[in-house]
Amino acid sequence: PAPAPAATGTTTVAPPSETPAAARLTPARIATLTALVALVVAVLAFDLDAGLTAITLAVVLSTLWPEDSRTAVGQIAWSTVLLICGVLTYVGVLDEMGTITWAGEGVGDIGVPLLAAVLLCYIGAIISAFASSVGIMGALIPLAVPFLAQGEIGAVGMVAALAVSATVVDVSPFSTNGALVLAAAPDVDRERFFRQLMVYGGIVVAVVPAVVWLVLVVPGIG
Repeated sequence: PAPAPAATGTTTVAPPSETPAAARLTPARIATLTALVALVVAVLAFDLDAGLTAITLAVVLSTLWPEDSRTAVGQIAWSTVLLICGVLTYVGVLDEMGTITWAGEGVGDIGVPLLAAVLLCYIGAIISAFASSVGIMGALIPLAVPFLAQGEIGAVGMVAALAVSATVVDVSPFSTNGALVLAAAPDVDRERFFRQLMVYGGIVVAVVPAVVWLVLVVPGIG
């Protein structure tokens, strides 16, 4: 038999693979990115309604690229969208009825600043678990002004405690951020993941306000 050819010691390097189609910038993707930039500019610079502007841009994109739009719409987690809309509507009704303000004023009238502070932190955490953290902070911080003016509680520590209590609960699946995380999580059992987020969010709501109250408010920071 003929001897096997001797190894030359050289290694063949495969040419670099081309950019996958999924990573290429297509006209539809360029138009979508442009629409996102236009939405930000329209809302921040011209004070246009964010919802109406977004729907208008979406209709334009859907008209120009109907097939891509049909695929994208099919991938939207509509149950999550409806959950967010329902919760925000409910909290908006509570706000319009004055429920949040009533609860905060009732806490402020207790007469014991430290107790009022921890109750406000819990109110902020509970409501923020179902609504916008920034909006709740804007509603609760003014309610803390009367007993902050007494000087028994540091203003910096109180505001920081309210901010932490209202934002750390965004892991709740009922909040906007938590619901988006749930919708975007790939290859998971959504019901199980929902329960995990709900349990974790409940623990955070129960524990964090008391912790930040002890760390930031009780020492009288600020």
